[in-house]
Amino acid sequence: MSSINNNSNIVTEGIDYATKLRRNLSPSQLYEDALRYEPGTSISSSGALIAHSGKKTGRSPRDKRVVEEASTVDDVWWGPVNKKLSEESFSINYERAANYLNTRERLYVFDGFAGWDPKYRIKVRVVCARAYHALFMNNMLIRPTDQELAEFGEPDFTIVNAGQFPASRLTEGMTSPTSVAISFERRQMVILGTEYAGEMKKGVFTVMHYLMPKAGVLSLHSSCNEGPDGDVSLFFGLSGTGKTTLSADPQRLLIGDDEHVWTENGVFNIEGGCYAKTIDLSAEKEPEIFNAIRFGAVLENVIYDERTRVVDYSDKSITENTRCAYPIEFIPKAKLPCIGDNPKNIVLLTCDAFGVLPPVAKLTPAQAMYHFISGYTAKIAGTEEGVTEPEATFSACFGQPFLVWHPVKYAQMLAQKMRENNVNVWLVNTGWNGGAYGVGKRISLKYSRAIIDSIHSGELQDAEYTNYGIFNLQIPTTVEGVPEKVLDPRQAWKGTEEEFTATISKLAGLFQNNFKEYADQATADIIAAGPRC
Repeated sequence: MSSINNNSNIVTEGIDYATKLRRNLSPSQLYEDALRYEPGTSISSSGALIAHSGKKTGRSPRDKRVVEEASTVDDVWWGPVNKKLSEESFSINYERAANYLNTRERLYVFDGFAGWDPKYRIKVRVVCARAYHALFMNNMLIRPTDQELAEFGEPDFTIVNAGQFPASRLTEGMTSPTSVAISFERRQMVILGTEYAGEMKKGVFTVMHYLMPKAGVLSLHSSCNEGPDGDVSLFFGLSGTGKTTLSADPQRLLIGDDEHVWTENGVFNIEGGCYAKTIDLSAEKEPEIFNAIRFGAVLENVIYDERTRVVDYSDKSITENTRCAYPIEFIPKAKLPCIGDNPKNIVLLTCDAFGVLPPVAKLTPAQAMYHFISGYTAKIAGTEEGVTEPEATFSACFGQPFLVWHPVKYAQMLAQKMRENNVNVWLVNTGWNGGAYGVGKRISLKYSRAIIDSIHSGELQDAEYTNYGIFNLQIPTTVEGVPEKVLDPRQAWKGTEEEFTATISKLAGLFQNNFKEYADQATADIIAAGPRC
């Protein structure tokens, strides 16, 4: 059921829906509006809608704000991730967004769900002025049935997206024309000054990252799949580490590619779709994702042939952060509903720009907690504004930009889950081998897939291991399909022994310095599980 000019059950303070409401339109209707009213929008040769996000082609984490409110002030991990915003400033931004939306000829509303488990899911309403944004969230949220839509009622959370209109620098707390602000008390998110659709997706995740631990269950920045025998694997990692690619396994069912919750009964996906990077995408390397880019999907900021509409996935002219959003059922082996049992394996994915972490290591429980809290990786070019080449970074719980509670809260909950379910934990590096970025080469996707296959088959459980120096990691001596030299970064290193020692010592020092922030709340065994210079 979709409707135009139907304002029944739609009430959002200060926004006038009287004559221009387009609620839960079908993809076909949203295509028509996007092509008619949004310049630069096209249809790709495979049938996906090609849209442009304007000046912003990645998230703007520096412009994220959380309202300081009496009911939540003691819960939030305040600091550079969660910067405080006054209730007054939020109200000004909300009014600014509402006033802008009231000048538009069309308003789009999408009502959907976050969370496949009915016990924990929340109702989310998106209000926006672009058909592209409405179609994006139609793909990323869980789409309601006709009956669910008719009975939707009041949402649990509302996203007011006026991204075409800037925030005012005169508003206290605003440092740029871009603002992404969340009020947990008002149950609202307001977007100004950015049309990058990923802000809405990650806004929902931030909300769930607050609400789920409050409900006693663990929210996770992870992908998830299930084997033929029902064995579930979680993949943690930031954008560009291979979370989406490695979880889209033709031999396993996909539960989800990015956001999950671990409950007393197992795991469920938060989202109704996938948001995959498409730079250098090919049918040969990633057939599941490549073939999901069809009618109903949204391609962002890609370059294509003007005549044939064939997309050039290697073209980085606009951004390296080219992406596609598509419903999860576009993946042939998606598991619907997106719910699974308790995980058997956890894979911590990292993209090591220094070229000294091994492609795979088996972690002890203490090491698992250390590396989960550390969240080491490299930011990939284009994922965030201003990042033009890989850059070493630490992101707590492999998702620091989206954390609301202190990282140790999530880590303690994860530790309990791992103990209760006797989970195997692995560190998998999909970054560089043979040398640092610019000298070595990115580890072949073929090798990463072989490693993941050996984890799932049980081969690595019984493999022979050797200790890996400063990091005290256990690395396998052999993995089927992976050259032995690649498995040991010291053997693969193309420079001198002195250069290798200096590089691995430098990275170990970065780990140690980063962990000082969490040492006061970490146990002695977790601290001891880190690298030793």
